[in-house]
Amino acid sequence: MFVIIGIVVVLGCVIGGFLLEGGHMGVLIQPIELLIIGGAALGSFIISAPKSVVIGTFKHIMHVFTGKEASASDYQDLLTLLFELLNIARRDGIVALEPHVAKPEQSSTINRYPNIAKNKQLAYFICDNIKCLLSEGIDAHRYDDLMRTDIATMHHHAMIAPTAVTKVADSLPGLGIVAAVLGIVLTMGKINEPPEVLGHSIGAALVGTFLGILMCYGFVGPMATNLEYQAKAQQHMLHVAKEVLGAFNSGFSPMLSVEMGRRAIPDDVRPTMEDMEGALRGKK
Repeated sequence: MFVIIGIVVVLGCVIGGFLLEGGHMGVLIQPIELLIIGGAALGSFIISAPKSVVIGTFKHIMHVFTGKEASASDYQDLLTLLFELLNIARRDGIVALEPHVAKPEQSSTINRYPNIAKNKQLAYFICDNIKCLLSEGIDAHRYDDLMRTDIATMHHHAMIAPTAVTKVADSLPGLGIVAAVLGIVLTMGKINEPPEVLGHSIGAALVGTFLGILMCYGFVGPMATNLEYQAKAQQHMLHVAKEVLGAFNSGFSPMLSVEMGRRAIPDDVRPTMEDMEGALRGKK
């Protein structure tokens, strides 16, 4: 919703300001300029990136409109789920977690928290790293390094799409100039026409530069930034899970392990200790 509001604000202020200054909307409607700029941007993107990056980037672009910001309740669900799993391990032994982590989509415990279960990357991060504890004992520092490597790899992959979109955004002002130059070339062919014809043609050419810059700084660049924020937010949820699992492997109780994870959550979405005590009441 906020993305749509932002688009409306950008278009409303830019076009509204133009109209208030006495401009005519018809001058800005130049579909051929959009074809030149958009087509060249798409083609250059396909040239610059392998197939997997192109397809992955288009999939990620949809997340700009559908992505959901992690809330305090999401973090609370994450900590509560981890507490339940770790409590099972303490009560029945770590082997008791095997049915939950082997097939997380069938785990009644994990599926009680749909926001976490739907976040496949987070759910499988938790399960894969619990499997490491199931297979053999692992030194606390080695375990921490293992999870750090896992998070760094996933974050690097998540940043591919934002980086690709940023490169496309950077190319748009230059492609806008290309469209403008082509318009000027066409105008030179009309040099014997009346001034009003030449003025309209030059104006249409300059719209190409306008569109390239507007698309770069008003839409495509901000979309890349949005994807970066989403990647960092996902990385932070993984980091919280890492803190809880690492603390448990170091010998802390499930309750204290969860508290260590809670301290890693940003202040604006961090559940209070009272909230967590209420959520964990009856889960022991």
